[in-house]
Amino acid sequence: MSNDEIASFFIEDLQVGQSASYERTISDADVREFALISGDSNPVHLDEAFAQMTRFKGRIVHGMLPVTFVSTVLGTKLPGAGAIFMGASFRFKAPVRIGDTVVATCTVKEIGTKGRVSFDCICSVGDTVVVEGDALVKVPSREPPEKAPSEKA
Repeated sequence: MSNDEIASFFIEDLQVGQSASYERTISDADVREFALISGDSNPVHLDEAFAQMTRFKGRIVHGMLPVTFVSTVLGTKLPGAGAIFMGASFRFKAPVRIGDTVVATCTVKEIGTKGRVSFDCICSVGDTVVVEGDALVKVPSREPPEKAPSEKA
């Protein structure tokens, strides 16, 4: 995704109910790279023989990998450029497996004060919700911020 493809919504552009999504099919390489980047080398993600002995009966994707797709939505689609993640809470509902296509969708839940916007966030594989949660994001305003009294000429 290039900078030309990154959305740039200001707080004034947002409406409750507005949403955007990002979709990705997770590959073995994605899981292995995520393990390297995150340092999470739990064999349930990387070792099929080990994972077969677990309640999952096979390898599963790191739970946080689909959550990163929420960050993709918020940072590149809605609101996009300039958005700052302030906090989040996620619940993991079902495992994701290699080859699954995950769709992360974020929907504006509330537009608060000081540029803070709450989002409902869902990651799904087909009709199955695999992750649900909420995020708080600081969204830039079209209006320039006022200078602090000590900064005025």
